[in-house]
Amino acid sequence: MTEAPAQVFAANLLANLVSALEIGHIYLAPGSRSQALAVAAEQLASAAKVKLHVRIDERSMAFSALGTAMATQTPVALICTSGTAVANLHPAVLEAHHAGVPLILLTADRPEELRGVGANQTTDQVGIFGSAVSVVFDVEAPTDGVDEAERARDLAGAVMSAMHESPGPVQLNLAFREPLSSSQPDASSVVATVGSVESAEPEIEWAILDASVPTVVIAAAGAGEEAVELAESFGWPLFAEPSSAARFGLNAIVSYRRLLQQKHELASQIKRVIVFGKPTLSRQVNALFFDESIETIVVKSKSHGHFDVARRATQFVDEITVDDEVDFEWLAHWRLADHENEFQFGDNLDRANLVREVYAASNQNDCIVLGASRLIREADSVAPAKPIAVFANRGLAGIDGTIATAAGIAIANHDYFIDHGVDSVGVTRALMGDITALHDVGSLAIDKNDGELNLQVIVGNDGGGTIFETLEIANTIDDQSFDRLFRTRQTIDFWHLAEAYGWQYIRVERLEQLAPALQARGRVLIEVLLY
Repeated sequence: MTEAPAQVFAANLLANLVSALEIGHIYLAPGSRSQALAVAAEQLASAAKVKLHVRIDERSMAFSALGTAMATQTPVALICTSGTAVANLHPAVLEAHHAGVPLILLTADRPEELRGVGANQTTDQVGIFGSAVSVVFDVEAPTDGVDEAERARDLAGAVMSAMHESPGPVQLNLAFREPLSSSQPDASSVVATVGSVESAEPEIEWAILDASVPTVVIAAAGAGEEAVELAESFGWPLFAEPSSAARFGLNAIVSYRRLLQQKHELASQIKRVIVFGKPTLSRQVNALFFDESIETIVVKSKSHGHFDVARRATQFVDEITVDDEVDFEWLAHWRLADHENEFQFGDNLDRANLVREVYAASNQNDCIVLGASRLIREADSVAPAKPIAVFANRGLAGIDGTIATAAGIAIANHDYFIDHGVDSVGVTRALMGDITALHDVGSLAIDKNDGELNLQVIVGNDGGGTIFETLEIANTIDDQSFDRLFRTRQTIDFWHLAEAYGWQYIRVERLEQLAPALQARGRVLIEVLLY
């Protein structure tokens, strides 16, 4: 069979991208215009050079890819056809941009002669993501008489350079003409030749701080263990959000949110905050940045971008040290206050106990995924200081794609243990409210070829968007209007929903039922009644 120019280009592009960027996962939504890319991806997957995941919904696919990229901290490629398929990637692309998650968007398109003339499934895909992608490559359709293998290699090299400069998503808008595919060449037989990118040693910006200033370290999404190391090195209290990857260690003050809200005397003594990541959960923490008596120093984030919500930060630095010996008495006072303000759990099936049991059931092999809204804020208040992988989409903090993100994380978690020969694969527990779950219910459709995932979707069902009850609007309009416009009560039967998608279903109505439910394996939807 004659090799279609489209297939020559697609085979060489994917082979070189997978090799150069060490891509372990490709996500695909079926389509006509993208068929050459699909064929090449399958060839690479059949040769065990990459893992391929197929989704019927581009929006769900994109969030699953986002989850896998978050968990593996490596680029993930997405393939989709033209038209609305591309637009459906947008919510996940926005999240990836604001969270610095590396995604390679391979968006198929019509060739130049079919643009702007009313051709089917054709729109302006160049620039569709705006500033949410660091670069857009608008690539001409492959054609006869051109060395498409060389052109594909050059493009792969340009993509590698672009991703080296920016950690977020890039778009390859790839035009294709008919014939749209062929069975040859085989992408798994392509010899990748794209070399590595030379990187200059970055210049480190230091801050040398007065050791006597009462300081706290704030760790948020994108922080990482560096926040823990800094806090423990200099005896500073650590206020760590659940998804900061820093909520552990002896300096973690679990009750910081309550202490700030209660205006504890220690809170009034804070004169400096050091920020890691992007704090978004607590109004009490946010108020510290606007307090003119408190200095704000920001440690540059490698993923979540520039943070200075109050426009008052005095320094943006890479590393911090101090000019003298540190007095650890400051930390001792915070530890004592933390102990005295330890949350008192009751005997009811409430949000606090739901969070506690999820954390208690999870160990170092497991992952927790927290949806937006009330439960992640509950976790911020009561979750223990425990070294466990906790994820959340905090780039834009939307409820979009939470189930899909968790599925992508579960895939990465499953593959990690399988690839390392570990028999006991960890569990990914995705904790979310009922509205968040229903917003992404289509992502319960998971390709059976993704393996036997241990994925729990834990739905804290409180009968609607109760987080809006904390807003001023709840006291300014009548309850009937509030119920319709904000709380949006729902009566979906999660049991039949789980059954329709082939998931196990467990209903939890009493606290004593929760811990056993969290030991279930496989794909499980656990509905926890909170009302």
